[in-house]
Amino acid sequence: MDAWLVQRFPNLNYRIAFDYTGEMNRLWMKASSSLGIPASFLVDRDGRIAFIGHPAELDDVLPRVIGGSWRSSDEAKAADKGRIDRNERTARELALTEPIYAKLQPAMQAQEWKAALSAVEEGLALMPDNYGLRHTHVDLLLHKMRDMEAGLPVMRHLVGDAIDKKFEAVSWMVMALKQLFDPSTNNSHLPPAERFAMGKELSEQILALSPPEKDGPLKFVWYVPVAEYHYECGNKVRAIELIEVALKSLDLPEPMPDHIKHYYLTPLLQALANYTGENASYADLCVVPQTKAPETQTAAA
Repeated sequence: MDAWLVQRFPNLNYRIAFDYTGEMNRLWMKASSSLGIPASFLVDRDGRIAFIGHPAELDDVLPRVIGGSWRSSDEAKAADKGRIDRNERTARELALTEPIYAKLQPAMQAQEWKAALSAVEEGLALMPDNYGLRHTHVDLLLHKMRDMEAGLPVMRHLVGDAIDKKFEAVSWMVMALKQLFDPSTNNSHLPPAERFAMGKELSEQILALSPPEKDGPLKFVWYVPVAEYHYECGNKVRAIELIEVALKSLDLPEPMPDHIKHYYLTPLLQALANYTGENASYADLCVVPQTKAPETQTAAA
């Protein structure tokens, strides 16, 4: 742990505690019905927990806890009720999804696609709008089983639902577009006319909600399949422009830690190298144009 912290965070200026006994999880996370991390607990001057929530909320809440005005406020009560309601919903969803994934994951690992499809369809009967199951359903039919007769209607349904969600979930549109234009996947078996028609609709919607000329988060994720769509349409200049915008967005709204940045840099630089036909570099990361099948490609650091 010490070596990892020194390597990843050489200028760390606050303490890190590591609980290897599980007491933190039992006495704090489970006791407060907190289901995910990161999670922060603020203890006030009276030794009582005044706030439980995401660390991003601390800038607003901490001064009020220190000043003594937070714990009894209406806002504090509403925040706690909202947290409990969200966690209860998540707990109900987990109760439904855990048995499904207990069947799905072994089937996927064993490449038993029919068994995996059966598990997914069982899950979707219970949770028709589950993001992960919808994604896996399309991937199984279109890419693993290559069942166009069953897969294309499911894909069209996903595209329609993704566009209907608009601001609620741009990630749904990106997920759908990646099923059609993921640069790391061979999509040559998909019917070209339908593939490009759906790609056009999704790309236009994503760019309308997150235009290149305006600052915004997550372009470094959203723009990769959008750029691939334009590149495969023959608009190489537009594809390069979008990747360059995505690269600039990596530090918006604030600088990103280097080890996380490198994770998102690789697909961006790979796309740029492929589109320009030249090596693409950023700091110590250099990527060459792909000349082999996508699954055999690696980025050179």
